Amino acid sequence: MMNYNKITTLGELKKTNYTPQNIQAELANNLRLRLRNGETTFAGLIGYENTVIPDVERAILSGHNINLLGLRGQAKTRLARQMTQLLDEWVPVVAGSEINDDPLAPISREAKEIIAQNGYSTPIKWLHRDERFFEKLATPDVTVADLIGDVDPIKAANLKLSYADERVIHFGMIPRAHRCIFVLNELPDLQARIQVALFSILQEKEIQIRGFKLRLPIETQIIFTANPEDYTNRGSIVTPLKDRIGSQILTHYPQTREIAKAITAQEVKMDENTAAKIHIPELVRDVLEQIGFEARKSDYVDAKSGVSARMSITAFENLISTAERRMLINGEEKTTIRMADFLGIIPAINGKVELVYEGEQEGAEQISYHLISQSCKTLFPDYFPKVKKLEKQDETGPYDSLLGWFFSDNELFLEDTLDNGLYGDILENIPDIKNIIAKYQPDCSPVDLHFMMEFLLWGLEANKRLNKYRTLEGFQFKDSLGSYISGL
Repeated sequence: MMNYNKITTLGELKKTNYTPQNIQAELANNLRLRLRNGETTFAGLIGYENTVIPDVERAILSGHNINLLGLRGQAKTRLARQMTQLLDEWVPVVAGSEINDDPLAPISREAKEIIAQNGYSTPIKWLHRDERFFEKLATPDVTVADLIGDVDPIKAANLKLSYADERVIHFGMIPRAHRCIFVLNELPDLQARIQVALFSILQEKEIQIRGFKLRLPIETQIIFTANPEDYTNRGSIVTPLKDRIGSQILTHYPQTREIAKAITAQEVKMDENTAAKIHIPELVRDVLEQIGFEARKSDYVDAKSGVSARMSITAFENLISTAERRMLINGEEKTTIRMADFLGIIPAINGKVELVYEGEQEGAEQISYHLISQSCKTLFPDYFPKVKKLEKQDETGPYDSLLGWFFSDNELFLEDTLDNGLYGDILENIPDIKNIIAKYQPDCSPVDLHFMMEFLLWGLEANKRLNKYRTLEGFQFKDSLGSYISGL
């Protein structure tokens, strides 16, 4: 084991077993070691274990630069950031080098001159893997100078050098990321002429600036990220550049509700004291995640834009805050999430979905209500008998008694800020609702009972057996057909 604190000169480094290797080999060798030992390579990327991660591992073993292609909120940048964990913990660098030159394999003129002057006394420093990560968001104003470099006239004047001398070059981000991971986000937003400037540095390891051509074998692991939407709306990746990127890997949204729930549970930020006071039925998590699935297939939502996994995370945080606010208003120590609390997640939905023309006509808030309702409708048959569209005249339905109460001109009004006791009493006073829960959800725990009752009402409304109206204070449930007949 190398003692990094004691190795401070080139001479001391040469006495060790350190051998220079390029970053692609470094990543591949460390990945091989992890795979052999059965260790996790990319922790926390739930749902990618059998799809994206194997593709990334194959690309690393192949020594490829990578393009992660996927819609927003698919953990592309997180995946790239985690690649630093496959780097050696420490690597030696020539002290004073602009581009992290390896003391035993320097590539810059500056580092070579330092070594020539100092010999075995050349000072070295050690670079931690966390410092070997560079990231740049590709925007239309990014220039070749930002990424590759430019001729620095001030440096040329101060040193009295000709523009033909390589010492006048001011290096850009990619050369400075020598022996590092460099992530260029949203590649299609980069102007085509700037993308063209990347050709030589990717393939021939050359820097070309204003006619100045410099052979510089830069070893950078480049990771691009791109959104397929950009190909049509804002820009595109030029074909020759795509041809030079070794592997293009498609990312995706969670494929099941269970995976989505695990991601949200991992990412959500919640105060521990608050979490202990608010009970969250498992059905709440299902309804919340189903909203995202409903949005991704909704005709009102632009599918090409996608629905970020951040929507579920921020919606969950809003849901908890809604319950906490009600608890504080009522001076209570504990509470349980209610269906009415889902009203509080609408701001989180509004900011995360791009609507098509029809959705814009309906209005963002109405679409958010619709997605919550559709989520209840989709989950309803998992907990209660499916609502039949047509029933025979003599057939008794499982909800007849409950619906009959509403049909008899009765209404139910649930205020958003009802205290726990009054909220429970109002629900339990609805005829037959307890019997329906007991019959079809016999294992429902007492603490989940009132949420299950409210979910039953929302499900019946979603299946058009009840009408639900939103007022400034809360939700009103009634049977519109019964009211219509009474009016006649």
